[in-house]
Amino acid sequence: MSDYIVRATAGNNQIRAFAATTKELVEHAKNVHNTSPIATAALGRLLTAGSMMGSMMKGEKDLLTLQIKCSGPIGGLTVTADSNANVKGYVFNPEVMLPPNPQGKLDVGKALDLGVLSVIKDMGLKEPYTGQTHLVSGEIAEDLTYYYATSEQVPSSVALGVLMNKDNTVKQAGGFIIQLMPFAEEAIVDKLEKKIGEITSITSLLDENKTPEMILEYILGEFGLDILDTIQTKFHCNCTKERVEKAIVSIGKKEIGEMIAEDKPIEVNCHFCNTHYNFEVNELKEIIKRSK
Repeated sequence: MSDYIVRATAGNNQIRAFAATTKELVEHAKNVHNTSPIATAALGRLLTAGSMMGSMMKGEKDLLTLQIKCSGPIGGLTVTADSNANVKGYVFNPEVMLPPNPQGKLDVGKALDLGVLSVIKDMGLKEPYTGQTHLVSGEIAEDLTYYYATSEQVPSSVALGVLMNKDNTVKQAGGFIIQLMPFAEEAIVDKLEKKIGEITSITSLLDENKTPEMILEYILGEFGLDILDTIQTKFHCNCTKERVEKAIVSIGKKEIGEMIAEDKPIEVNCHFCNTHYNFEVNELKEIIKRSK
């Protein structure tokens, strides 16, 4: 299992925790979308968050969408994940390039700048749940920490990191989400805040080749860490030609008729996995017949 998430509790169930290693899926996303290093870092962070947040959902058909719309040159990002931690996503401008920040790191905050983070949970109810917050830093982890505090009233610490090699391959990717339960005692809260404050950065832990288990042990070992299970996570897109055909049907017979009148095949591209689907004119005619 190359990419996986560890789910755990600590402090007599007063703390719940998730940690993930996502190097393979972030590398796959980079190759699919041909992203620049800074776009890879931004998308990789959001994919990592999506995989962990997706795994928190209970229902087999539950879907999570993380959407960022922003004023920075990256334009925005969208990630979706299911409860089995299958995740997919894309950036609006995959070729964005910026100079490093003052610390010499990829300046994801500058790439996003001002904007809004939306968390959409589709749990099979009449309407999906949507929570929204403004970006507080554009660094994504801090924005999600703020989202949890304001929209879900769950005190959380979110850390996300992507380390790139000089040749634009992914060296390490991963992160953690640590949350306090409503009944957490003040002593536990204070101790956890102190411990998290001692962490220099998630990238330094990843760079030391720490596994998700080792990261959680490092942070929560003194609280009595109890690892519950591990779940595989991967970049997975469920698009098919049949699903794309349904999308074509939804644009209406008049528009499809105009495409047929041009007597040219059309190409439809999946945003999430960059797969191209071609429909010949005779296929478009069949689609119109079937949609009657």
